[in-house]
Amino acid sequence: MLRQIHSLAGLISALLVMLIGLTGAVLSINPALERLATSVPAGVSVAELAGRVARHYPGAEQIQRTASGTIIVYYSAGDVSGVDRVDPTSGMAIAPYAPPAYARWFKELHRSLFLDTPGSAAVGITALLMLMLSVSGIFLLLKRVGGWRQLARPLHGNRSQRWHAAVARFAVAGLLLSAVTGSYMSAATFTLIADGSQDEPDIPATTSGGTPLPAARLPALLATSLADLRELSFPLAGDSSAVYTLRTRQGDAYVDQSSGALLAFRAHSNVREAFELIYQLHTGEGLWWLGLALGLSALGAPWLAVTGIAVWWQRQRAKPRIANNAAPASADSVILVGSENNSTWGFARALHDALRQAGQRVHTAPMNQFSSRHGAARQVFILTATYGDGDAPASARHFLANLAGISPNQAASYAVLGFGDRQFPTFCQFAQDVDAAMAARGWRRSLELALIDRQSPQEFARWGSQVGALMGHELVLDYAPAHPHTHALQLRERIAYGEEEHDPTVVLRFIAAPPPASAGWLKSRLASHRLPRFEAGDLAGVMAPGSSMPRFYSLASGSGDGVLEICVRKQPGGVCSSYLHNLLPGDRIEAFIQPNPQFRPALGKAPVILIGAGTGIGPLAGFIRNNTGQHPMYLYWGGRHPDSDFLYEPELRNYLADRRLTQLHTAFSRVTNGAHVQTRLMEDADNMRRLIADDGQVLVCGSRAMAASVRQAMDQILAPLKLDVAALREKGRYREDVF
Repeated sequence: MLRQIHSLAGLISALLVMLIGLTGAVLSINPALERLATSVPAGVSVAELAGRVARHYPGAEQIQRTASGTIIVYYSAGDVSGVDRVDPTSGMAIAPYAPPAYARWFKELHRSLFLDTPGSAAVGITALLMLMLSVSGIFLLLKRVGGWRQLARPLHGNRSQRWHAAVARFAVAGLLLSAVTGSYMSAATFTLIADGSQDEPDIPATTSGGTPLPAARLPALLATSLADLRELSFPLAGDSSAVYTLRTRQGDAYVDQSSGALLAFRAHSNVREAFELIYQLHTGEGLWWLGLALGLSALGAPWLAVTGIAVWWQRQRAKPRIANNAAPASADSVILVGSENNSTWGFARALHDALRQAGQRVHTAPMNQFSSRHGAARQVFILTATYGDGDAPASARHFLANLAGISPNQAASYAVLGFGDRQFPTFCQFAQDVDAAMAARGWRRSLELALIDRQSPQEFARWGSQVGALMGHELVLDYAPAHPHTHALQLRERIAYGEEEHDPTVVLRFIAAPPPASAGWLKSRLASHRLPRFEAGDLAGVMAPGSSMPRFYSLASGSGDGVLEICVRKQPGGVCSSYLHNLLPGDRIEAFIQPNPQFRPALGKAPVILIGAGTGIGPLAGFIRNNTGQHPMYLYWGGRHPDSDFLYEPELRNYLADRRLTQLHTAFSRVTNGAHVQTRLMEDADNMRRLIADDGQVLVCGSRAMAASVRQAMDQILAPLKLDVAALREKGRYREDVF
């Protein structure tokens, strides 16, 4: 429901939010500009200022002090009236005063869209919608990252989702403040709430009537600090009964022009003071630094509107459209789907179609719709993502409650497939909860719980093979989510290792491919000859000819290195790895970039511990290459034999020499007394504990089996510190990229 409210408010207000955000950002500059042009002396009284002004402006009628400290004098000289900005230290004119025309134009657009009352009402409604968006966005963001403690962690999702959440994380506090104060001021404009406006003090019936004193000698003005002044109106010349009108931050008063006594005073009410504070917080007037901060936040509003619409449109396109969906009561198999952003539905459709081709009657529905109507099915498949900090996704929030009221079908069995990201401590937690709840209720498990990392098509296909074996016939699940635009790359260099081995390894370095000769002059001129933007640790998606599923390879370089570099081991029967191994310099491929911001060294000088095996060294070597600041960086890596596959050996030796790499610990399994990388970790346990105690971060890259062994070793190493891998992972200090 919260997501629906957020989306509806955003769609309704998108255009006005962009307009108000941009105009607010422009207006936020004014307080800072005024403050730069103003010198505010300390310890000066209103009397001193009035005396200085009177010397240069005998016809002064009023002095105003703006929130930024600018002193403005309204005066008459004969038949001529004028307004000047003056120097408070001397009372002399600086320049004629007139607010910039652009500021008046933008202020009118910001406040009323040039539509007077209807425009002001539209702006007020937009402020309320912004408030709704800010509050709902905060809760959605917290659920997305897993709570307040995880707010600074890297974001996941597609590009639009990541940008939307990243800008929201930066701008939401300022937008929330602007929305709250803007809503309040709009309500006050339409007298829906009081603004604390008050009548002036009663004019005294009598004054001293004596000879007027110079303003510089009036006690009431001497007792008033210039810092508190809002406005001072001079009495009409020649009228002994006239008085000074003094408006200050504390209230309004009249001052006798002869005695200088305070004749009447009316303090501002608490409501008025609250309104003035809110006005100041909204505009930044008098708080120029806050104005600039709010302006930067306001610049995020257009971006949030655009990316928010993009995320909504992507979600709409991904909404479930299941063809040939059998009735629940007559289905042989039921597929239940738990999804937050609809991405899991694509996998469900692939399973639905494959089961139908195998002769099954299949019903696919959201997990929330699970009921006794589905009891006739012989097999229940549950495909679910996890939302936030281990919570149920939108289409599965009522599943566990509904399950409690459904008696298990003893003739039926179930299998749970979870989708998530292993970088997060609660990886596929909801899928695990569902699997446990089904078993606890007496349902029979047909397949062990399977978990898919980052929507891997390969893992999904492997799970499909298990389902096919369960059902007694081949089941091909050939599905991959939609991928970004691909880039043409040309192989510049290949470095082969262990060519005599059954499964050799090759390092491939690509550059941006020039357009083919057949492209023509115009296309050649328009084509980009640059690499896309990426960083070491991001992923390159490569599709071999004839294959619809991409294979992802961790990048060992950043685009700033001038090459796209991957490290590939030839897998027995591997279509894509064989394709890449057969490439020769000059050959071209198509690839796309999938950002992987979760797997990068943290900024700062804390030590970084890099752990890998085999081709997992690729991104780790990229991190070391970019460590030009020579921060502490330690590499623990395992290979097979130093003579055949010591990957990146020359580069690593150079990095040790120029101190980009602090220490190198290698383990080779096919030598006498061979060892694995976890062995080197245990041998260096004391140093590992010292590095972790010094806020060290651990990055692990390699096979899933290797990563599991490393976690066991690290738990033993960390035990004396009363820490474990789970605790480090929760703090963002233990990250994995495994395959």
